[in-house]
Amino acid sequence: MIAYRFAFLVPTALILALAGCGWFGGSNKEKEATASAYCPTPLSVQDANRLTRFKSGGGRDPRDVAFEAVLVQTNAACSINRNTMDVSVFMQIAVNAGPSIGTGVTRVPFFVRVIDSNGTVIVGRYEFADYKLSAASPRGMSREELGVRIPFNQIADIGAYKIAVGLKPTPDELEFNRRAAARP
Repeated sequence: MIAYRFAFLVPTALILALAGCGWFGGSNKEKEATASAYCPTPLSVQDANRLTRFKSGGGRDPRDVAFEAVLVQTNAACSINRNTMDVSVFMQIAVNAGPSIGTGVTRVPFFVRVIDSNGTVIVGRYEFADYKLSAASPRGMSREELGVRIPFNQIADIGAYKIAVGLKPTPDELEFNRRAAARP
């Protein structure tokens, strides 16, 4: 005869045995150590770490600058699950109002891209950092956070991924950045 009063222990014992064998991904300390070891460092895209935005119209002299933004610092924090790594990308952005700052909210566009070993963008996110700039309050700083998820089949696959970050200039703003960087 089977003692049914202990029947609930069988599934519990099975779950504990599987967890002990690493069936659920190992201990929290092991997961944290693996996530830390494989967490990709965000790379700032060379021509996208600075953004000068001009007021609407054709003027491009210093009096026409609406704002200038700079990507000050980037870092990441990771957590790992069964077949995904969740990455929180942090970006510190500083912005200064120019002589042609308008009224209202100043929106600074930025991006985060996850790139695989073939150079293919597998995840791309675009966002805005908002600032209330004026002649009386010409400076702003923010710490932006974007979450991305990196899929993998084997833990070693994660090492092939790169994270690219930057501000998102228009083609004209990108050309301005390149000309400004070429000046002595």
